[in-house]
Amino acid sequence: MTIGARRRMPTAPRLCTVTNWTSADIPDQKGRTFVVTGANSGLGEVAARALAAAGADVILACRDTVKGQRVARSIGGSAQVRELDLANLASVRAFASAVDRCDVLINNAGVMAVPKRQTADGFEMQIGTNHLGHFALTGLLLPKITDRVVTVSSGAHNAGRIDLADLNYEHRRYERWTAYGQSKLANLLFAFELQRRLDAAGSAIKSVAAHPGYASTNLQSHTESVMDALMALGNRFLAQSAEMGALPELYAATSPDAVGGGYYGPGQMFGMRGYPAPSSCSSQAKDAETAARLWTLSEDLTGVTFDFAAATR
Repeated sequence: MTIGARRRMPTAPRLCTVTNWTSADIPDQKGRTFVVTGANSGLGEVAARALAAAGADVILACRDTVKGQRVARSIGGSAQVRELDLANLASVRAFASAVDRCDVLINNAGVMAVPKRQTADGFEMQIGTNHLGHFALTGLLLPKITDRVVTVSSGAHNAGRIDLADLNYEHRRYERWTAYGQSKLANLLFAFELQRRLDAAGSAIKSVAAHPGYASTNLQSHTESVMDALMALGNRFLAQSAEMGALPELYAATSPDAVGGGYYGPGQMFGMRGYPAPSSCSSQAKDAETAARLWTLSEDLTGVTFDFAAATR
């Protein structure tokens, strides 16, 4: 497989015939298994509940398994909890090896604007958790995935810039929001590049991206700064509910109309609120050369390579 032959972005998806799609429109998911990262709270919990209600078996991949067990008990027998710490590659490998099958992987978990700290493997926490942990997880699970991979990004990717020479802020001054934007841009670069490589391999598996717009979740309460209080006010007066914010990733994960290489988010208020619709992204997110270089760097940092031959079986 030659990298140079793949520099093509998928055609932008269209949802002109879709109006006010909700979780009630999720097709029957009986017999299908979903892995949802960060499913112990927020968007992940909402997604897990909706998928289970549609008949799916759901693996709640959580760092906090106590909270995860509470969610799983409230869902019922179709949900199970397994420990996954995306900030620790040993945990990622252990989790992936214990998964027998997975129809859909939803890379939902994330951290936002946290103070400077490192993962267990020495990565800057936001790029390490939001991108590198999910990159490794996807690569390790790919031979077991039958349908699609959904990666959750954010409108904050528009402010992101990828610094391939200093991805982990070892030399430049750390700025929490810039680091968050870089990690969310990395999510999109990864999702689009994964689709290109799946296409090149002749795989029917889809890579789809989504974002929640401005949704009220506990993601906004861990900056350990005055921003926690400010964002709490925003959650109360400006944000849409977590139930609405989870709809784009649920659409991306279950709708037969969601296309590989597509990016979905709320369709109103400049992508901040509303029902799922195609979403625009920055020119940086469409940069196939940067995506390929980030992919190579991510392989080097995580030690994970993708078995695309297995993805065609």
